[in-house]
Amino acid sequence: MKPLRYLSPLLLPSLSILKTTQSLQLPSFFRPPNDSPLTSSKPSVRDIQAAVIVPGFLTGDEDFQPLAQALSKRGIPTAVVPLPVWHWIPCLGGRSMRPMMERIDYAVQYVCKKAEEKGGTLGGEEERIDVPLYEYSVLDCWGDFWDNPGGVMKVGGSDEVDEYPVDVVPRGNFAISSLVAGEQEEEGGAAQTNDGSVRICLVGHSAGGWISRAYLSDRAYGGKAYGGTKFVHSLVTLGTPHGNAPGPAFKGIEWCNRETLPIRGLAVGATGSPGDSSGKLTRNAYSFCDPTGTGDGSDVDGDGLTPIESALSMEGKDVTKITLDGVTHYPWSDAGIWGDLFAPDLSKEHREGKPWYGDDDIVDQWVGFLSK
Repeated sequence: MKPLRYLSPLLLPSLSILKTTQSLQLPSFFRPPNDSPLTSSKPSVRDIQAAVIVPGFLTGDEDFQPLAQALSKRGIPTAVVPLPVWHWIPCLGGRSMRPMMERIDYAVQYVCKKAEEKGGTLGGEEERIDVPLYEYSVLDCWGDFWDNPGGVMKVGGSDEVDEYPVDVVPRGNFAISSLVAGEQEEEGGAAQTNDGSVRICLVGHSAGGWISRAYLSDRAYGGKAYGGTKFVHSLVTLGTPHGNAPGPAFKGIEWCNRETLPIRGLAVGATGSPGDSSGKLTRNAYSFCDPTGTGDGSDVDGDGLTPIESALSMEGKDVTKITLDGVTHYPWSDAGIWGDLFAPDLSKEHREGKPWYGDDDIVDQWVGFLSK
């Protein structure tokens, strides 16, 4: 085992995304046409202009609130999965991402139920959607840290997803019915059941993209099939590693790749950070993602963390792939000392003007492509 290869994903930043997107255009991607083959034939199901953002590994919901606000002000009411950074602790070392899928499901169903209460729409919203934080304590995190299966240590007996113990359930209270019922009671209304009559879009950054794919699947992951397509009509991934590679951290991605994306999807990747000249973090990250497990990352190009080949490896009947040139994975210099410490070369490039996926002119590139 090469320590740096397994250390690289732990360097994915728990840093603040401070830059907002200020000139987003309303994309048709969030407005599936009436004759779209992905629109449900059941008249009771409505695909609406709303989104839930899934943060990447070791990032939190606060990092993405500016983006949610920017999208909401442009006609796409958006929420971020409630996710303090320390909630990632049970998933360290390539272990099960089911704790994260519980949180995705919680946020998605909350937004869908809000839309159902308003007659199947969230139109007119100008502020981001604030999803209340679920109940999850430090003791819950401690318990999950010891029980969550898979990973380098093969907790539960195996690092293979299909061999995870099915009786290990993430701690926390993720019940939506009681939460929304309480809100409706305060407003003098009656609670309703989330019947799947509304579907929204997921936007996953980095690892948040492939974890979203696992959530969409009808197959059981660690004892539970989430079947997220009941509530999600589209998936956008930004700098997400979709390609198979050796090691426990890629077992979940390998599991996802046993089927194609069942809904409409967009995979966005970037080039412009060569492995031989972008610093130690980039070279190690590219080596970590090498499908053969033998490459040193020096002859690979990508966004500084995710190789372009991996970022575009999401497959499906209706998947669009976009390559952006000269774009970095993250706004490194906005993180201050932490960006300089963990990714000095990438931070320097960003400080000198290299854009990331969320900068206005870059967002316009992939949003404009989808609007054609």
